[in-house]
Amino acid sequence: QVQLVESGGGLVQAGGSLRLSCAASGRTFSSYVMGWFRRAPGKEREFVAAISRRGSNTKYADSVKGRFTISRDNAKNTVYLQMDNLKPEDTAVYYCAASNTIVVGTTTPQYDYWGQGTQVTVSS
Repeated sequence: QVQLVESGGGLVQAGGSLRLSCAASGRTFSSYVMGWFRRAPGKEREFVAAISRRGSNTKYADSVKGRFTISRDNAKNTVYLQMDNLKPEDTAVYYCAASNTIVVGTTTPQYDYWGQGTQVTVSS
């Protein structure tokens, strides 16, 4: 089992940038596919980005492709989400998640562990 704690959220203007971090407990961090999801008010949780265990493969939602970059540092048990050119539509609580599977999943059921979330607010 792994515990996840997100940080780095905040309030930014449209066009600005934020870097989210997700710190994971345990010594088996590199065994997990990691993902970022977000939930806007009144909406379902949606996929944002995911990264394979060694970081060699990534996937992105079309809505963030070219603007967001997911990365991980297994030595630090941390996954990151660099968010550039933020838009008001990006406003949401962002969650990191860990998957026991080897596939780089894009859906909520594919992930087994979830962080508490960090708020990202983008003003216009």
